[in-house]
Amino acid sequence: MSLRLLFALALLPALAGAAESLDPDQLLQRIRAERVAEVAAMAAREQAFVAERGERARLLAGARAALHEQKAEAERLKAEFDRQEAELAEREQRLNQRAGHLGELFAVVRQSAGDVAGQWQDSLLNAQYPERLGRLTALAESRNLPSAEDLEGYWMLLLEDLAASGRIEQVELPVVAADGTRSAQPVLRVGTFSAFGDGAFLRYDADAGELLAPSRQPAGLGLVADYRGSQEGLARLPIDPSRGALLAQLQRQPTLWDRLQQGGLVGGVIVVLGVVGLLLAIWRLVHLVGVGRGVSAQIRELGTPRADNPLGRVIGVLGPAPQLADLETLELKLDEAILQETPPLERGQGLLKLLAAVAPLLGLLGTVTGMIVTFQAITQGGGDSRLMAEGISQALVTTVLGLVVAIPLLFLHSLLASRSKGLIQLLEQQSAGLIALHLSGTPRRE
Repeated sequence: MSLRLLFALALLPALAGAAESLDPDQLLQRIRAERVAEVAAMAAREQAFVAERGERARLLAGARAALHEQKAEAERLKAEFDRQEAELAEREQRLNQRAGHLGELFAVVRQSAGDVAGQWQDSLLNAQYPERLGRLTALAESRNLPSAEDLEGYWMLLLEDLAASGRIEQVELPVVAADGTRSAQPVLRVGTFSAFGDGAFLRYDADAGELLAPSRQPAGLGLVADYRGSQEGLARLPIDPSRGALLAQLQRQPTLWDRLQQGGLVGGVIVVLGVVGLLLAIWRLVHLVGVGRGVSAQIRELGTPRADNPLGRVIGVLGPAPQLADLETLELKLDEAILQETPPLERGQGLLKLLAAVAPLLGLLGTVTGMIVTFQAITQGGGDSRLMAEGISQALVTTVLGLVVAIPLLFLHSLLASRSKGLIQLLEQQSAGLIALHLSGTPRRE
C-alpha cells in the first residue's frame, strides 16, 4: 500500500508536466523511465535496509552477549558478597567474644572513675590540680573502649592524689578574700585537710572551684606563722580533720548579735530590761557598799556621829545629852530615824524584783508569738522548714533571753536585799545598844 502511494506521488509531477504539452508516447516513455528510476531507488533502499537489519542483528547479539556476561558477573559478585558477609559476621562474633573481657573491664573502670570523681568533688587538691576532675568525668561518661593511655592516665591520677595527700607544701594559688577580692598568694597546704593563706584559714568551695578566706576565723593562726618561720624538722600545725566541714559550720554558726536579732521585738525589750536591771543592781550595790563602809567607820567612832552615813544620823537623834527620863520618847525617836533610813537602803529593790518577774513573762510572750509565726509558715508554705525556722528561732531565743535576764536579776535582788537588811539590822542593833548604855550609865566605848 505504501509503495502504491509513493508511486502515485512520484507520477504527480510527471502528470503535471505532461499536462502541459506531451503527447501520449512521450508521456508513456517518461513514465517508463521514471518507473525504472523508481524501481532502482526502491532496490537501493531495500538493500540498505537489509544491510542495516544485519547490523542491528549483530548489535543485538552483542548486547545479548554483554547482558549474559553482566548477569554472570552479578551472580559472581552476589556470591562474593554473601561469602564476605558471612565472613564479616563470623569475625564480628569472634571480636565480640574477644572484647567481652575488655567490655567488663571498661564498665569497672568507668564506674570506678565516676565514684572517684564524686569523692574528689570537695577535695582541697582540686584547687591545685583543677584539670583532674574533668579527666575523670570524661572517662566516666565515655562510651568507647578505653585505650591503654586512658587506663595508664587514670592510674597516674590515683598515684598523684595519693602522693599529694601526704605532702605539706606551699604553692601559689588564687584566693578569694572575705571582701570578694581575688588575688594570688602563697598557700600552705596540709595534705587534703587544711590550707592557710596570708593570716587566714582557707576553705575550698567546690561549686566555685576556688579557695575562700572565711570572714570568721578560728584560733590557731599563730601556730601557722610559727610553722612558716620555723627551721626545725617538726612543728605544730592546726588542721581540720573534717576537710573543711568544721570551718564551713563555723561560718553558719550564728553570733550573739544574730541570736539577739532572731528574738525580734520581744527579745529586744527583754534585753533592754535586762540592761536596765543590771545597771540598777550595780548602782544600788555600789551605793550599799559605800554605806556599809561609812557605817563601819562610824561604829569605830560612836562618840562623834557624822551625817554622811545612816548610823551617824541615827546616833545624832539622841543628841549630846539625851534625856533618859523619857525612855519611850527616846525609843520612838530612834525608831523613826531608822524608818527614815530604811527606804533609801531598800530603794530600787522592788523595781529589780519586778524586772526579774517580767522577763520570763516576756519570754513566754515571745514563745507564743514565735509559734504563731511558725503556724502561719506551715499554713502558707506547706511545712517548709526554712520558712518555719524564723518562728521557731524567735520562740526559743525569747525564752532563753527571758531566763537569762531573770536568773541573774533574782540573784542580784537577793544580794541587795540581804545587804540592805543587814545594814538595817545593824542600825537597830546599835540603837538598842545605845539605849542600854544610857540606861546603865556606862560610858561609851570608843
